[in-house]
Amino acid sequence: MLLAERHESERLRQIIEELQRHRFGRRAESLPEEQMLLGLEDVEQVAASAEAGQETAPEGRAERARKRRVNRGALPAHLPRIEVVVDIDDKTCPCCQGELHRIGEDKSERLDMVPAQFRVVVTRRPKYACRACEDGVVQAEAPARLIEGGLPTEATVAQVLVSKYADHLPLYRQAQIYARQGIALDRSTLADWVGHAAFHLRSLHERLLTMLRARSKLFADETTVPVLDPGRGRTKTGQLWAYAADDRPWGGLDPPGIAYVYAPDRKAERLFSHLAGYKGVLQVDGYTAYPKLAERGEVELAFCWVHMRRNFYELATAGPAPIASEALKHIAAFYAIEKEIRGRSPEERRLVRQQKSRPLADAFEAWLRAKLALISQKIKLAAAIRYALSRWQGLTRFIDDGRIELDNNTVERSIRGIKLSRKNALFAGSDGGAEHWAVVASLVETCKLNDVDPLAYLTDVLTRIVSGHPNRDIDQLLPWAYRTQFLKAVA
Repeated sequence: MLLAERHESERLRQIIEELQRHRFGRRAESLPEEQMLLGLEDVEQVAASAEAGQETAPEGRAERARKRRVNRGALPAHLPRIEVVVDIDDKTCPCCQGELHRIGEDKSERLDMVPAQFRVVVTRRPKYACRACEDGVVQAEAPARLIEGGLPTEATVAQVLVSKYADHLPLYRQAQIYARQGIALDRSTLADWVGHAAFHLRSLHERLLTMLRARSKLFADETTVPVLDPGRGRTKTGQLWAYAADDRPWGGLDPPGIAYVYAPDRKAERLFSHLAGYKGVLQVDGYTAYPKLAERGEVELAFCWVHMRRNFYELATAGPAPIASEALKHIAAFYAIEKEIRGRSPEERRLVRQQKSRPLADAFEAWLRAKLALISQKIKLAAAIRYALSRWQGLTRFIDDGRIELDNNTVERSIRGIKLSRKNALFAGSDGGAEHWAVVASLVETCKLNDVDPLAYLTDVLTRIVSGHPNRDIDQLLPWAYRTQFLKAVA
C-alpha cells in the first residue's frame, strides 16, 4: 500500500514538473537557432560599438581597414556598380610645380541600398481608323491581368504574398508599411489580391501534392491553425497537414518539396484522402492516425527518434533520473553514426547501419525491456519506455533502408514558417483563408528548399498563368523546374 502511494506521488510530482516547464520553461529541447542568433546580435553590437570607439583614433586606422577588407568577402558580381571618383583638385607637383601623371589607383567597394520604391506602369493602347472607309477601329488587345480592372501588377501581388507567407507579415502590417510611402492600400484590398492569386495557384498546389505522392519516401506531420468561427464568436482549431520529400541526405536526384493541406479537423479520414494511392515509406511521429493508414498494407511507417527521445529528455531535465539519462546516451550513439554517413548512397548507409546501428538497437531494446520490468508501470518513465517499445519496428526500420532518416526533422523544419505566420497573424479568417494559406505556403517553402527566390518565382508564375500558360505544361511552373530554367538562362 505504501509502495503504491509512493509511486502515485512520484507520478504526480512528474506531472507537476512537466506542467511547470510547459508554463515557465523552454518549449524546445534545445535553444532554437533563431533565439541563439538574437542573443548573438546583442553581443556583436556591443563589440562593434567598442570597435567604433577605437576607430576614431588615427593610429592603426590603415591596419584596421585592411583587416576588415580581408574578412568581409566579395560583393556579388551581378549587382550594378555606381562608380564615384574621388580625385585631387590640383594636379600640380607641390615640389617642382610640374604636371602630375596618373600611376594607378586604389579601388574599394561598399554595399549600397535604394529603398523599395513604388512606380506606376502606364499602358497605352493606340486606336487606329482608316480615313478611306468606315470599317471600324483597330486596337491591340489589352494584356491579361491577374486582377481585371485592379491596381496591382503581378509583381506587386507576388510581393504581398511573399511578405505574408515567407516573411510572416500580416496584411494589416503591410498596409502600414505602404502607407509610410504614401500608398493608401486597405487591408481588405490586399486580401482581395491574395485571394485572386491563391485561386490561380491552386492547380500548381494540386500538382505539387500529386508529384510528392508519387515518391517512394515521404515525411508527414501536422500543426494546428486557429480559424475564425463567426457563428460562435471565437476561433476553432483547424489543421495544416504537411507532406514533404527530401532525398538529399542520401544523394537522391529528385528535388525536395513540401505541400500543406488544410483540413478543419485531425480525423484519420483526412490523412486517407490526402495520401490516396500513396505507396511507400511514410516517416511520422506517434499520432494514432498513421498506423491506421499503414493497416491498409501499402504504407510502411518509420517513426521519429526525436519524438521518442523527448519523453526521456523531459524526465532527465526535471531532476535526477539515471535511467532516462542513460537512455539519452543510447540514443546519442545512433545520431553519431548518422552524422558519419550523411550524404552517402542508400546502400552505403544501409551497410553501415547493419554493421554499427543494428547491435546498438538490439542492446537498447534489451536494456529498455529490462528497465521496464524493474520500475512501477504507473510512472512516466514506464510510459516513455512503452512508447518506444510499442513502435520499435518503425523506429528501427531505418537500419534496413538507407533512404530513411532517423527522425522527422525535415518536415518539422518546414513547419516553422507556418508557426511564425500563425503567431503574427493570430488566426486565419475562414476555412477558405486557411486553404489559401496552404496553397501559397506550399509553393513558398518549396522555393526555399530548392534555393529559388520566392518573389521572382511567384512574379513569373502569376504572369505566365494569366497570359494563358497551357495546363498540359504545368510541370514547367513548379519551383524546381523554375530553378532549372533559371540556371539554363544564366548559362
